Amino acid sequence: MTDQRHDGPTPQNFETIAIHAGQTADPATGAVVPPIYQVSTYKQDGVGGLRGGYEYSRSANPTRTALEQNLAALEGGRNGFAFASGMAAEDCLLRTLLVPGDHVVIPNDAYGGTFRLFARVAERWGVEWSVADSSDPAAVRAALRDRTKAVWTETPSNPLLGISDITALAEVAHGAGARLVVDNTFASPYLQQPLALGADIVVHSTTKYMGGHSDVVGGALVVNEAELAAEIAFHQNAMGAVAGPFDSWLVMRGTKTLAVRMDRHSANATRVAEMLTAHPKVTQVYYPGLPSHPGHETAAKQMRAFGGMVSFRVTGGEEAAVRVCDSTQLFTLGESLGGVESLIEHPARMTHASAAGSALEVPSDLIRLSVGIESAEDLLADLRHALQKALD
Repeated sequence: MTDQRHDGPTPQNFETIAIHAGQTADPATGAVVPPIYQVSTYKQDGVGGLRGGYEYSRSANPTRTALEQNLAALEGGRNGFAFASGMAAEDCLLRTLLVPGDHVVIPNDAYGGTFRLFARVAERWGVEWSVADSSDPAAVRAALRDRTKAVWTETPSNPLLGISDITALAEVAHGAGARLVVDNTFASPYLQQPLALGADIVVHSTTKYMGGHSDVVGGALVVNEAELAAEIAFHQNAMGAVAGPFDSWLVMRGTKTLAVRMDRHSANATRVAEMLTAHPKVTQVYYPGLPSHPGHETAAKQMRAFGGMVSFRVTGGEEAAVRVCDSTQLFTLGESLGGVESLIEHPARMTHASAAGSALEVPSDLIRLSVGIESAEDLLADLRHALQKALD
């Protein structure tokens, strides 16, 4: 952790850990921010004499090491791994856990890229998968097979903000000898820590809330099990889709302010969801912070707050939803999420187009919001104006 010159209590609170875990001052200069080690290779002290364990930056890089330590601490895990993207992290995990003939249960509401990875990449490699409603542990249990090696869930899910009971799913998975994988991207470790609830592996797109400024692409895995960590480390090095030093530095910059950002994201999203619920042209709102949400009680049990993502459906169908997306000013039309600026998108034509025609197809009149940290009053005014312009 940080400078250990003075005895004292070990930090236990998230906000402190986010700023200090993995952030030891540079021994050469005293710089309080870890340097960007923009280097590919390292001078060895004799053949096989690695200084600090570094030989080649695909295998390890000091900036990436600092980020990985930070990620592990934030999730309450023992080992963190940083990748070039969230999909690179997922791909590495699948190749670590599975061999041809193995089976995975995936949720019926998942990121389109995750679905594409299973349906068009892993399936060609001989991995089998089936879909279940992960908010229903009984449905997941019914989908298990003899060769099920993993149960995969997102909570909150993308884009319908479904909530899964992590502890219940862990019991289902472990009862079948499988591991539970939780994509924690929407919640972030500030709002939810799946490992403490029984999950085996946490997945992140660090592009989103962890980075938080829409200026970096990255991914992460965090685990507790030593043997699994060693296997992931082997595959990470063998496959090579690692986070670069500057990208690692950018994500570390983001995690320092994660707590304060998530507080504001959650507060703003609550205001937005409440306004949309009362709007006459909105037919349904998906936000786990609303008492009407079917997963509200579970979310309240396992989350600190309810996050910055809101989805909703409008009268007039698909074309009306597209018009709303084209009518905002502060909400920028764009893919991705989790940045300080607010974004709006049409999932069926954008992030989830790859799921069209499948069990994961999303409603065509659905709009997804990534609610940023701007003034809530300005965001509400922007949405009201867009809804009036597009739907009146």
